[in-house]
Amino acid sequence: MATLLKKTNCFFFLLLFTSFYSCISDIEFTAYKTLKNSVWESHQKMTFNFEVTDTISAKNLFLNIRNTHQYPFSNLYVITTLKYPDEVTVIDTLQYKMTDERGVFLGEGFATILDNKLYYKENIHFSTTGSYQFSVRHAMRKNGQVTPIKQLEGIQDIGFSIEKIK
Repeated sequence: MATLLKKTNCFFFLLLFTSFYSCISDIEFTAYKTLKNSVWESHQKMTFNFEVTDTISAKNLFLNIRNTHQYPFSNLYVITTLKYPDEVTVIDTLQYKMTDERGVFLGEGFATILDNKLYYKENIHFSTTGSYQFSVRHAMRKNGQVTPIKQLEGIQDIGFSIEKIK
């Protein structure tokens, strides 16, 4: 009986340790901003400030989008700006798929809100330590039009995260 109890305790400890270890994350930064009424205004730039202290480790940067089923498009165009501490600025226009070929949303989640973890930059090394700023705004337009959609519906939250590569 004592041997069985020791084995059970050892198994329980091992299970607890494994669960704890798997919860340790490589996320170095994450932040979200919620959009009022799940509407992203065309003039609304979402800005995230973060500090970089590690210039050695490679990182992946993600744009995190939480959308509802009211999002009316199969893709998402955004304009991003990454400002370095020395004021160097990198601007990108990016397109992300939001649905598959059948129109089924690609994000993960239950019920009506879907999380999309979209690569912004892969395997980068920050060149200097200091304060950085990432901002994003949508660049969605209807076919044949130049002006952006004033109110992009179905976007609930915009997030930005940085993960250390293992």
